[in-house]
This record gives sequence, C-alpha cells and structure tokens, in this order.
Amino acid sequence: MRLILYSKPGCHLCEGLQEKLEKIIQTQNIPSLQLEIRDITTDDNWFQAYQYEVPVLFVANQVNKDQDQDKIQLIPRPSPRATVQQLENLLRKYL
Repeated sequence: MRLILYSKPGCHLCEGLQEKLEKIIQTQNIPSLQLEIRDITTDDNWFQAYQYEVPVLFVANQVNKDQDQDKIQLIPRPSPRATVQQLENLLRKYL
C-alpha cells in the first residue's frame, strides 16, 4: 500500500504533512505502508494539476498483482492542525 504526496519545495503545509506521514510509517501501526513524494515542479502535468492545491494526498492499492495495476483514491486534505493520531485515523478510513 502506497501513499502518494504531491508537494513542492518551500510548502510548509506539505512539509508538515510529510513529517506526520513519516511518523505514522515509522510506528508501523499500519503495516506495509509506503510514502512516495512527488515534487510537482519536476513534471508539467503535475504542476498544472496541483499548483494551487498542494499538499495533495492519494492512496494507491494494488488491485491486480499480475498486471501491476493500482487503484488510486484521493484522500481529503487533513487540517494542518491535525495530530499524528488524527491523521492515522483518517488514513485508516481509506486503506
């Protein structure tokens, strides 16, 4: 299971969310969880889609292991004031 975080350099909201996600992964309360950070400034399509929206968080669940296909689902942006525990609870709803 993979979390995909669309972010950009200098975005304090992005950095705060990334730190909280990394803490959740370190605790391993949600097994097999991985975090992929995508810098929107490195891809024109990402930049056009998310330049005014970052941080944007998706969860990718593998639906067909033989064909390496993922089901991608947007997770509503959590409040910047959300605690690590509140964020973990939110993630569990989508995992």
